[in-house]
Amino acid sequence: MFGILRPCARHSCPSVHEAWRAHLCGLCLTLRDRHGQLARMATNYDGLILSVLTEAQSGARSGAQSPTRTGPNRRTAGPCALRGFRSAEVVRSDDRGARLAAVVSLALASGKIRDHASDGDGIAARRVAGVPMRATAAAWASAARRGAESIGFDATVLTEVSARQALLEASPGRALLEVTEPTETAVAAAFAHTAVLADRPGNAENLREAGRFFGRIAHVIDAVEDLAEDRARGAYNPLDATGTSPAQARRVCEEALHGLRLAVRDLDLEERHLVEALLCGETRRAVDRAFGTRAHGSACATRRAPAGESPTAPSHSPLDAPPDGPPEPPGQPPRVPPGIALTAAAGAAIFLTCGLYRPPWSTYRNAPCHERCFCDRCDCCPDCSGCCDACSACSDCCSGDGCCGDGCCCGDGCCCDCGA
Repeated sequence: MFGILRPCARHSCPSVHEAWRAHLCGLCLTLRDRHGQLARMATNYDGLILSVLTEAQSGARSGAQSPTRTGPNRRTAGPCALRGFRSAEVVRSDDRGARLAAVVSLALASGKIRDHASDGDGIAARRVAGVPMRATAAAWASAARRGAESIGFDATVLTEVSARQALLEASPGRALLEVTEPTETAVAAAFAHTAVLADRPGNAENLREAGRFFGRIAHVIDAVEDLAEDRARGAYNPLDATGTSPAQARRVCEEALHGLRLAVRDLDLEERHLVEALLCGETRRAVDRAFGTRAHGSACATRRAPAGESPTAPSHSPLDAPPDGPPEPPGQPPRVPPGIALTAAAGAAIFLTCGLYRPPWSTYRNAPCHERCFCDRCDCCPDCSGCCDACSACSDCCSGDGCCGDGCCCGDGCCCDCGA
C-alpha cells in the first residue's frame, strides 16, 4: 500500500480512523471482487479519498452526521489478518465511489511499474525477470479502462500520465509546475468525477481545483522523499531537473495546501468530518513528514518508543539524511538484507500481514505489534490522550466552528497542531 494519507489511531479521533478504515478495507475488497486477488496489491491510501468524497457528497449513509454508523453502502467483512483477524463494517464493492477508487488505484499502480521499467529501476526493468511485472501492469491498465467505462469515467487521462510524464522529463528547461501538470490533471479529473457519481454537479469545479492541488502536493512529496536515492543512483528527480531547492519545493506545497483548504471549504457536502480530516489534516501532516518538520508544537517533538526504551527525537528530513541511512545502534551488527528472492518473499509476507511479520534483517523485527502494523503505526503524537478536550482552543480547523459533531477537532483529529 502506498500514498500520503495515512491517519493512525494515536493522532486521529476514533470515528475518523474507523471511517477511514472502512473505506480502505472497502477499496481492498472491491479490487479483489472486481479485478482478482492480485489486484489487492494495488490498494492505494490516496485512492480511497475518491470513495470518501463520493460518499460525503451523496449522503449514502443513513445518518450523515455519524461517520461510523452502518448504512446502505456498508457491509460486514469477515476476519482479516490486516485487522488483527477482526471483522469490520466496510464500504460495499458495488459502491460507485469504491469502484472509482479501484480504477484509479489500478491505473496508478500500473503507471508506477511502468515508471520503474522505463527508469531501469528494480525488477520491472529486467529483461526476463521483469516480464511478469510488466504483464501485470498492462493487465491492470486494461482493467482500469474497463472499470472506468462502467462508471462513465474516461480513464485515458490516468493511463497516459506515464507517457506524458516521460516526454516532459526528456525535455530540459522545464519548471516544476510543468513537470507536475500530468499528475495534477489526472487527479483533478478523478476528483471532479465524484461529483458526477454523487449527482452534485455544483461541486465539480471545486473538486477539480482540490484535485489539482492534491496532485501537485503528492508529486512534490514523492520527489522530496526520493531525492537522496535518485541522486545516489544518478536517476531523474523533478527537483534537481528543474533546479528547485527544498525550500522552494516546501513553498510550493504550502501554497497548494492553502488552495486545497479553500477548495474543500467551498464544497457542498453532506458530511465533512472525514473529508477535512484527510484532505486538510493528513495532507498537512504528510508535508511536515516529507520535509522533516512538525507543525504540532512541542507535543510532537518525540516519537512513541517501544516499551522499556526512552523516546527518540523525530527522524531528520530525507533531504538531510546521509545516503547510507542512519547508523546501527552501538553493539548491534548491521542488518544486511539477503538476495532478491528472499527480499521479495519477505516483502510479500510483510504486505499480507500488514507489517506484523518482519524479517530478521528488519529494524522493526523486535518492535511491538503497534509499531510494526501499518494500520496502527504513528510517527507524530507521543500522547494524544485527551487531545479533543481542547477543542475550544483550536484556531486552524477546516470547518467553521472548529469542532465536529462528535466532540473531536476536525482537520487532523488531534489538537496538538492547533496551538502549543
